[in-house]
Amino acid sequence: MSRRHPFLLSIPLLLGLALPAQAVELNVIIDAVKQAFFSSDLKQEQEIGYAAASTLLGASKPIANPAVQQYVNKVGLWIALQSERPDLHWQFAVVDSDDIDAFAAPGGYVFITRGLLLHLNSKAELAGVLGHEISHVVLKHHLKALQSAARATLAGQVASYKMAQNGQNSLVFDQASLAARNLYSKGLDKSDEYAADRAGVVLAARAGYDPYGLMAVLQTLEGLDPKSGSMQLLLATHPAPQDRVAALAKIQGSIDPYAGDAEGAERFQELIRQLAPAAASGAAPVATVPAAASH
Repeated sequence: MSRRHPFLLSIPLLLGLALPAQAVELNVIIDAVKQAFFSSDLKQEQEIGYAAASTLLGASKPIANPAVQQYVNKVGLWIALQSERPDLHWQFAVVDSDDIDAFAAPGGYVFITRGLLLHLNSKAELAGVLGHEISHVVLKHHLKALQSAARATLAGQVASYKMAQNGQNSLVFDQASLAARNLYSKGLDKSDEYAADRAGVVLAARAGYDPYGLMAVLQTLEGLDPKSGSMQLLLATHPAPQDRVAALAKIQGSIDPYAGDAEGAERFQELIRQLAPAAASGAAPVATVPAAASH
């Protein structure tokens, strides 16, 4: 039996759909939106994160390579344990996409594309990318963006629960998916991206990795053709790589003492070598949808 998630039930309001006001009293709508979008309750964050992560995995499934998935999960979990939110149900996945990108969802979901992973050269670089995405979750950047959108819509819109009350939860979930796609195609504020860069470097250093890993990744991205189709989403949702490098250079003195770790380079390159032919084989991906909630 499907559960009625407060987040999903309030999506028509988030999207600004003007439905008949008589279907539900305004105070009921306000209470539901506050529950899902205004509170800092962990359960609500996980509900929102589940909807967003499910939408992202609907567009790009995880790759069918258990060894790569396990490797990335081990690195990611170790870094997440160094954060201020070690008790989240952290889940990491490499998704089957040529796009050069990585993204996160509230509640502890972190994804990196095959396209980006193939451009990394060391475990330290992977740690830098994952540290950046983990920091988005720790700092609740996506959660706050959704909450902000809900507040703006609430000011002038009235919505109805009619679809959900009629048992048409799948239709409501489709509206939730649209909201998630809008957020991830538009991207966060640039200030959030710079903050995640700084925090991610700190997390990588705490975990024992060279904090210059993220800087190295950004320098690699600087050298790629910005007109390439694989770069379009990243450039549309993030500051330019050279701007991020310049911002990180300002904290260089504070991370220098942690630099120089080259651990795992050979093993990492071996992993990348097995990933490339696996991706080209056309094997069916393992669709491991996050299990934080049931529908």
